[in-house]
Amino acid sequence: MKIDLTYLKNMSAGNKELVLEMIDIFKEQVTEFSELMDDYYSKKEFELLGRLAHKAKSSISIMGLNDLAVELKNFENLAKAGEKTETFPGFIEKFKKETSEAIEELDEVAKNLDIYI
Repeated sequence: MKIDLTYLKNMSAGNKELVLEMIDIFKEQVTEFSELMDDYYSKKEFELLGRLAHKAKSSISIMGLNDLAVELKNFENLAKAGEKTETFPGFIEKFKKETSEAIEELDEVAKNLDIYI
């Protein structure tokens, strides 16, 4: 699995309704983040892209996507500095792919919550 629900389990203290709510929020947020990343990149609004990466890092961390969270931190710094902008499309695509895979896993978790929480 890409996701690691350790933090979410501890934070929710086993409250399944809270876990489901957090999953729904994550799904909404990453969809919005993906759209905004495309928009900010196309407009060369790199400072906003960096701020968005910072914001996304929290959501990503809650779902235990720790490697992606580290990459978001690096992306945030590059975007804010306007450096290595040619690498941004590749990172944005990776973000979309990994969060899409995470959503698939979270949908499975939501269906079988008793197994995971």
